[in-house]
Amino acid sequence: MPTAHRLLDRLPGVRGLAASRRDRLIEILRFLIVGAMNWIVDLAVFNVVRVLTGEHWVMAAKVSAVAVATLFSWVVNRNWTFAARATDTPGREFGGFVLINVLGMLPPLACLGVSHYLLGLTGPLADNISANVVGLVLGTILRYAGYRRLVFTGAGRESGPGR
Repeated sequence: MPTAHRLLDRLPGVRGLAASRRDRLIEILRFLIVGAMNWIVDLAVFNVVRVLTGEHWVMAAKVSAVAVATLFSWVVNRNWTFAARATDTPGREFGGFVLINVLGMLPPLACLGVSHYLLGLTGPLADNISANVVGLVLGTILRYAGYRRLVFTGAGRESGPGR
């Protein structure tokens, strides 16, 4: 199976990039792939809990979904996306990861709260667009910056899994 480096080399303009830029591009692509998988986990848990509890517990449904998705994301990001930057202190990393995810949960919750409670858009489609599209984009930017700058800060395992 081709590696991310080989696949990227096939794209116009990528072959000439400096190694550090290529590595950053690969890291961002991996982060986005994990994010897409994580979005599916989040979306599934949110909608299952929302159906089971009704629209009165919509905020609890979102918090539950984020909690499950955070555990999934931690494992995959540490062992694949940021494997080369992992430190020897996974407990500290996990604590920072959870903190960044709590902060990253605020944009989707804020968008959901405004849409659902202030604007009165209480249907499942409106809840999903506000929390899982608009809020997700804002939360994703915050999470990537936080993971890179505050969580995965090691020079780490240069030849980690998937490299």
